[in-house]
Amino acid sequence: MSAVTGDTTVKNGLDVTALIAIVVTIVFWASSFVVIRVCLEALTPIELATARYVTAGLIAFGYLMFRWSVPNVRDFLRIAVAAVLFIACYAVLLNTGEQSIPAGPASFIINTMPVFTALIATFALGERFGRWGWVGTAISFGGVALIAAAADGGFSLDPNAVLILGAALCSALASVLQKPVLGRMPALTVTAWVLLIGSLPLLPAVPATIKAVAAAPAIVNWSIAYLVIFPTAIAYVTWAVALKQLTAGRAANFLYGVPPTATLIGFVWLGEVPSLIGALGGVMAIAGVAIVNLMRAK
Repeated sequence: MSAVTGDTTVKNGLDVTALIAIVVTIVFWASSFVVIRVCLEALTPIELATARYVTAGLIAFGYLMFRWSVPNVRDFLRIAVAAVLFIACYAVLLNTGEQSIPAGPASFIINTMPVFTALIATFALGERFGRWGWVGTAISFGGVALIAAAADGGFSLDPNAVLILGAALCSALASVLQKPVLGRMPALTVTAWVLLIGSLPLLPAVPATIKAVAAAPAIVNWSIAYLVIFPTAIAYVTWAVALKQLTAGRAANFLYGVPPTATLIGFVWLGEVPSLIGALGGVMAIAGVAIVNLMRAK
């Protein structure tokens, strides 16, 4: 999962509330990669995206009814474009990719998003990147290539890994678009608008999704409910709580815990064992992200 971040009042220490919020966020976002794999046994990628995010969009609409705050025209356009990228495009690409990419490797690929964000910000916002930024980018993308090559246990490219990389790119573009808005509006309000607007392109798939959900096994329906409530609704709230206690950069560093947690959950729940090449690729992907974030201005 990607994160919506903004400037907030920050405490220096990591208190119990912030720690609990971070742990809950990591576990729920990591588990979503595994639950998606379960749901794809009965639903198409578009149907799963619709079941998850149209429902979440309704919850967001309910929140906005009680905390109504309409952005200005410029901010609304930014939010609208970011929402379509972050919800509809991201979800369909990720779900399609996870048809053959296990939960752990998929989460490692998605967490290259900060690399894309840094690259885009270099050109769009004039931020410095530096030689270490390019080194980290090369390492991270090299890791993704290894994951893609080892996806089916053999050394052959799996195009679904490229689709998940596309999901990470969509998330990065959305993050850059939202950055100015988050300085002017509360993170929860922006998130609600993103969930609501981002679900709109999925509405045409609602009839087919209802039929698919009705015919799906109980485990799939429970899994969809879990995706809507825990990784989507609750985890966004706990992430916002964490951001009130910590700087955005410090909080984001904790998200490096998502891929290994997803790998562990995938092993326990689905018996997914990463190959040696895939595991090396995952380590490279996260190492590259760390280099980009920590040393890109050098």
